Amino acid sequence: MSNNRRERVAEEIKKIVSEAVRTEINDPKLGMMTVTDVEMTQELEVATIYFTTLNENKEDAEEVLNKAKGLIRSEVAKEIRLRKAPEIVFKHDNSIEYGSRIESLLNEIRDK
Repeated sequence: MSNNRRERVAEEIKKIVSEAVRTEINDPKLGMMTVTDVEMTQELEVATIYFTTLNENKEDAEEVLNKAKGLIRSEVAKEIRLRKAPEIVFKHDNSIEYGSRIESLLNEIRDK
């Protein structure tokens, strides 16, 4: 399977999931949620969806997404022509917090 196809499928899944979360899931525990990245396995069988949220409790947001996993997977299946809809795994994306931490450490070093 070519990397280009995997990347195209991942990008399309990112759009579909973002739209489905925005229009289909109305849970205040989710807060302001953004899909930051989607990684596909080689055979397009599993889509790992990375997200961030402004909600303080990341576990609540992940729980809401996991409860809606069937709905989201069916939306993906409707929109993308694949032999089999990929399994979906949600993971909180810590890169923003990590980047902020690095920036604050660099500022701390600069100030000393």
